[in-house]
Amino acid sequence: MKRAFPVSACAAALLVTALAGCGAKSSSGSGAADATASTLADSPAAVAATSSPTAQATVGTHNAGGQLGTILVDGKGRTLYLFQADKTSTSTCNGSCAAAWPPLLSKGQPKAGSGAQSNLLGTSKRSDGTTQVTYNKHPLYFFAGDSKPGQTNGQDLNQFGALWYVLNPAGKQIES
Repeated sequence: MKRAFPVSACAAALLVTALAGCGAKSSSGSGAADATASTLADSPAAVAATSSPTAQATVGTHNAGGQLGTILVDGKGRTLYLFQADKTSTSTCNGSCAAAWPPLLSKGQPKAGSGAQSNLLGTSKRSDGTTQVTYNKHPLYFFAGDSKPGQTNGQDLNQFGALWYVLNPAGKQIES
């Protein structure tokens, strides 16, 4: 079953993007806005969306159980996805797409963690000049709707003109 992008996750991704450009303080000093901003800014997807790569990225695996089985994750256990609109190793997800689906960035060549195949790892230059990690020639992304490691809320979503899927250790999409 294809799912639509949840409105609350979309709002969170847009808020994260706005906060990245404006800072996390609210001008009203209401406290509630500050607490929301702090929570969103500290989420794994927000960190991925707003930080530039400072280290070599790691790609490993995690057993998600159920129909998904073993999937690719980053070095912190955050689920990685492919975007079916990417027909080559160059990303087509930029702007608001990249705010909702932050790319996995790396400084230098990424490394293979437990269960990942180093011969399938690569990189591609993004339109903004950053270096995105690829696996089996698929650019890799996080999902802003995954708030903690191991979540797969982006699986099988149809957003920004194509479907999003988790990958298995062979670099193939997993359809649930």
